[in-house]
Amino acid sequence: MNDQVLRDLDQFQSALQTHPRVLLFKHSPVCPISAAARAQFELFKVEHDDVPTLFVNVIADRQLARAIADECGVRHESPQVILFEAGQATWNASHEAITAESLAAAWAPRC
Repeated sequence: MNDQVLRDLDQFQSALQTHPRVLLFKHSPVCPISAAARAQFELFKVEHDDVPTLFVNVIADRQLARAIADECGVRHESPQVILFEAGQATWNASHEAITAESLAAAWAPRC
């Protein structure tokens, strides 16, 4: 599944209503740490191609990235991944903590 690229807050809110669980990736195309996190995110998606994912380019859509932080209560960082379940942020990681393994662990069903 390809990332749904978000352009505004309405798209974000609609995606949260559409998907009971979804991962949001906030990425800067000019940052080497963000590039490494993006590579890990892509590795995760190879093994989990059915996971719905959202994408925000924090350079092109800076206001949206900040609005999402305000909306969900998770301090804005980049790169950053946030797991939303039933519309609520339940897990997040940033910078070097974004690995294929950490994403898989966060996505794994909980008892």
